[in-house]
Amino acid sequence: MNAHITSVEAILVDLPTIRAHQLSMATMQQQTMVIVRLRSSDGIEGIGEATTIGGLSYGEESPEGIKLTIDTYLAPALIGQDATNVNGAMLKLSKVARGNRVAKCGIETALLDAQGKRLGVPVSTLLGGAVRKTLPVLWTLASGDTARDIDEAEMFLAERRHHTFKLKIGRRGVRDDVAHVSKIKAALGDRANVTVDVNQAWSEVEAVRGIEALEAAGVDLIEQPTPREQRGALARLAARFIVPIMADEGVAGPEDALELVQGACADVFALKIAKSGGLYPMLRTAAIADAAGVSLYGGTMLEGSIGSIASAHGFCALAQLAWGTELFGPLLLKDDIVTARPLYRDFDLHLPEGPGLGLEIDEDKLAFYRRDKRG
Repeated sequence: MNAHITSVEAILVDLPTIRAHQLSMATMQQQTMVIVRLRSSDGIEGIGEATTIGGLSYGEESPEGIKLTIDTYLAPALIGQDATNVNGAMLKLSKVARGNRVAKCGIETALLDAQGKRLGVPVSTLLGGAVRKTLPVLWTLASGDTARDIDEAEMFLAERRHHTFKLKIGRRGVRDDVAHVSKIKAALGDRANVTVDVNQAWSEVEAVRGIEALEAAGVDLIEQPTPREQRGALARLAARFIVPIMADEGVAGPEDALELVQGACADVFALKIAKSGGLYPMLRTAAIADAAGVSLYGGTMLEGSIGSIASAHGFCALAQLAWGTELFGPLLLKDDIVTARPLYRDFDLHLPEGPGLGLEIDEDKLAFYRRDKRG
């Protein structure tokens, strides 16, 4: 055994956002993430991030629960394990705990970061190699105010930071949401793509009415309009409309992907390393989509820099990524806990250079924002 795992630390970190971020199920004023620091006997440390959205309003794992799971179950199972064998470590964790994909993703990221540093190669090389060095990144217009959203989109177009914009809808009535989106699309015209994310908020009847109007308005993509359990509804909507329908909450890992392609439930899959359980499970999910002719989109759990760059390494290794990404999480944060924040330029996120993730922890910032050392 070349090196063994000596410690795994899970740290709750609260970072303020630049503005309120509205989703159909919650309004975020800050983002809470679990930072994983995995140390090995050869002196190499790997870092990872486990982040979800809105506490428990989005899914089954909360930041506090993720830390508890890592501290109580996952970390003890890893101590003494071969630090260079990522597959072996993750297989052991699959026997220790069922589910808990977000927590496992943070650990897998830390293992891959450490192994990349050990070998002197980027994480993307461990995944087979990057076929692209940059990723197109959309921006979510989530203030809920039509005029403000238009102004924000115009600003980012002028700055060459984003040319695709997603609108979070579902909190208001269908008619009000459609009017809001239609005005923004009309203002931006062909200069920008506009997509919507309903976050499961509509019934099938509401979705038919809403998607029909959004399609007529020129919206480019409809994300998860109905509850994730209602796969039949999603399939009927995908068959009925020309505008592509994307599964997000409905597709976590490869098992979901297989069922969705068998039912012809969606035209596009949103990939997220957190909901897949890590980078390797995300690649397995993508392979099923590829085999079925389903297009791919690089999603986010609004991770900070560590989780977003981990996702970027994975998305850069995909053969196809027709719908780009939404790895804008670091841009939503007022501050960060890494020494150099990710580079966004000419509408793209640029993959960092250097081994592993290509990121380093800013110890002072981490000490300031970690929850257990405040007040």
